[in-house]
Amino acid sequence: MASCVAPRCRHAASTLGSSAALGRRAARVLSAPRCAASTLADAGAAAETAEAPGGGGAAGVKKRVLSGVQPTGVLHLGNYLGAIRQWVANQESYDNFFCVVDSHAITQPHDPKELSQATYRTAALYLAAGIDPKRSNIFVQSHVSAHSELMHSPPGRRAARLLAPLHRWMLNCATPMGWLEKMIQYKEKSQRAANAKSVSVGLFDYPVLMAADILLYQAQLVPVGDDQRQHLELTRDIARRFNDKYAKKKKRKVFVEPEALIVKSNARVMSLQDGTAKMSKSDANDLSRINLLDSPDEIRRKIKKCKTDSIKGIGYSPDRPEANNLLGIYEAMTGKSKEEVEAEAATWVGWGTFKPLLADALIAHLEPLQARYAELVAEPEYLASVLREGAEAADETASRTLADAKRAMGFTLPGETPKF
Repeated sequence: MASCVAPRCRHAASTLGSSAALGRRAARVLSAPRCAASTLADAGAAAETAEAPGGGGAAGVKKRVLSGVQPTGVLHLGNYLGAIRQWVANQESYDNFFCVVDSHAITQPHDPKELSQATYRTAALYLAAGIDPKRSNIFVQSHVSAHSELMHSPPGRRAARLLAPLHRWMLNCATPMGWLEKMIQYKEKSQRAANAKSVSVGLFDYPVLMAADILLYQAQLVPVGDDQRQHLELTRDIARRFNDKYAKKKKRKVFVEPEALIVKSNARVMSLQDGTAKMSKSDANDLSRINLLDSPDEIRRKIKKCKTDSIKGIGYSPDRPEANNLLGIYEAMTGKSKEEVEAEAATWVGWGTFKPLLADALIAHLEPLQARYAELVAEPEYLASVLREGAEAADETASRTLADAKRAMGFTLPGETPKF
C-alpha cells in the first residue's frame, strides 16, 4: 500500500508571519504554533497513542492518516479524547490529513449560519488543541473541489472542478444498494427522526460520502470508534470492488484499502448523565457533556450534577459505568495511570471528595487550549491561511486520485488528446 502514497507536500502557514496586515500579535502566534495546549496534549496522549497496523510505510515513507469531525455544535471532551488528542500525539508518525467534515453535517436538518460559524470554530479548536499546520494538512471538506461541485476552483484547477460531481456518482455506481441498507447508523438515525418520510437521501448515502473522503486521499489508516467500524469496512469493500472491476489488469490499484487505527484507552467518553451512552453533541441535555469551551463555572456545575451511583467507595468495576467513565476522564486529564488513580480513589471519602478534584483537573487541562483558541479567534486571517494551504495540498492529492479513477472507468479528461 505504501507505494501508492506520495510524500506529503509540507506547507508552512508561518509564511504570513511577515505580513504587516497581521501585526506583531499575529507574528507571535504564527511563530509559536506549539503552544501549551499542544505540549499538554502530547504528554497526556503518550500513554494512549493509537495502535496502528504496520507502523511506518516502505522505505521511510509515512503512512497516510485521514480523520475529521463534523462541525455540529461545539466540540466536546469526547471529540478531544477520542480523536483530536490522538491526532496531536501521532503527528510525527504519520502523513496526516485532518478535515472539518462540513458536507457530512448537512445530511440532517441544520442552521446554515450556525454551520458556517461552527466550521471555523472547529478548525480553530483543531489548532488550539495542538494540531500543527507545519506537520499536518488541515482543511475544510467543502473547500476541496473534489468534494463539492459548487466550489469555485482557482485558475489551473478546472479539471479537478469538472471531476468533482463525478466522483461520488462513480462510487455510488460501484456500491450495491444492499450494502447501504445494512448500515446500522442509518437505521438508528432514521428511526429517531420525527418524520421518517423527511429523512434525506444524503443520510442514506452518507457512508459513500465517508468512503469518498477516505479513498480520495489514499488514506492507509483511519482512526475509528466502534460506531464507525462498519462504515470503514464498507469503504474497504467499495475500494476492493472498484479495483477488481476497473483496475484488475493495471499495475497499480486505483484505491488503497484503508485499515483501522485503533486507540488503546480513554478513547470512548460516555455521557455525564448516562454512563452507558456515548457523550454526544446531539444530546439535547447540555449537562451530558463537557464542551471544550465551557467556562470553569460551567465545568464545575456539570461535574457537580453528573450522574453517579450509590455504591460505597469509588473504583473501577464492570457494573459501575458512571464510576468507570468519571475515573477514566480523571485519568486522562491528570495523566495518571489507572493504578495510580485506583490508589488515590481509596483515600476518597465519596463522590463529594472526588467531584471537585475532577472539575479542577478538567479546568487545568482545558485552560491552555481555551487561551490558544482566543488568540486564533482574534486573528482570523491566520486561520484562513491555514485552511487555504491545507485545501490546496488536499486538492492536489484528491485530483490525482480522481483522474486515476476516471481513467479506470473509461472516462476522458479535459484537454487529453483523443485516442481511437
